[in-house]
Amino acid sequence: MNRHQTVSHGGTVLVVDDNQVNQNLLSHMLTRQGYDVQMASDGVQALASAANDPPDLILLDIMMPGMDGYEVCQQLKADEATRDIPVIFISALDATEDKVKAFAAGGVDYIPKPFEVPEVRARVQAHLGLRALQRDLQREIVERDKLIAELDAFAHTVAHDLKTPLTSIIGYAQLLEQAYGSLPEEQIRHHLGMIAQRGRDMSNIIDELLLLAGVRKMEEVKMTALDMGSIISKTQRRLSDMIEEHQAQIILPDTWPSAIGYGPWIEEVWVNYISNAIKYGGQPPRVELGAMEQADGSVRFWVRDNGAGLSAEEQEHLFIPFTRLSQVSAKGHGLGLSIVRRIVEKLGKQVGVEGDVGEGSTFYFTLPAE
Repeated sequence: MNRHQTVSHGGTVLVVDDNQVNQNLLSHMLTRQGYDVQMASDGVQALASAANDPPDLILLDIMMPGMDGYEVCQQLKADEATRDIPVIFISALDATEDKVKAFAAGGVDYIPKPFEVPEVRARVQAHLGLRALQRDLQREIVERDKLIAELDAFAHTVAHDLKTPLTSIIGYAQLLEQAYGSLPEEQIRHHLGMIAQRGRDMSNIIDELLLLAGVRKMEEVKMTALDMGSIISKTQRRLSDMIEEHQAQIILPDTWPSAIGYGPWIEEVWVNYISNAIKYGGQPPRVELGAMEQADGSVRFWVRDNGAGLSAEEQEHLFIPFTRLSQVSAKGHGLGLSIVRRIVEKLGKQVGVEGDVGEGSTFYFTLPAE
């Protein structure tokens, strides 16, 4: 099996013919049109070539020594890896029954010999165009199925996460309604405070949903140099009540490496990471922030906690949108880390978590260095 390559790649065509003259003629014509060409002289070579390096289209002779073209095509169509490759038969057999047999074997077209080069060129171009459209459609179907599954999980997560605080609000409201006159003022204030807190929880969930929608819709993100010290200061102010409530210790580096990104989104990443480290860290929480320049031209930022840590299985699934693990489900409302992942990937970089059970966790994200 031989292969000729061109500078301009318009697709790969496998020419299967035991006649060297036909091989050379077709190869010359196709390479001039910008196609890569693979060549095989018999059915065994053709099947091996298609399996090892699947072409975009196959030009297949029928009358060959050993395995004929019909059998080659049938075997190609029986193999999941090659069944979608369009096969055009080129043969001196010109009877109607031969053509019918070729189409029954799985061919998409039939060109009689002696062939005309312009006709072969036109048919190859047409079927490669159809093949490209088919691939685009298959990709769209896969993406749409993925989106539908994600939306189903999204709806389940949102319903669950909004129902939890709503149930609490309804419960405290019913207590007040049923026993308002007999409750001491201190208990009334407590119930009202819990209603207000659960209302804020719902508001936070809605804010994160709006942020997630904004990240999904924004096609172009303006990347600028980040003042990470200022972003961290804003983050600490937003989390000041939580930091005070948990008596958390926040440890910061003296300086930050220069990086580029979109400031408002990066602030949300820090808010998610630090709030999780506080809520699920040790007693009291010790939250260490840091950053390090990487060899690939990025900067890795991280948050390390002193919590119970996560198993390898939990780490593997943690950033998958809207999925829940039995242990992780109690840790937040299932949106925060999905948003973090979407934000950082939108900026062209990565998120992740490291650590082990009993050793705490280190959550990180990377950004392009300035």
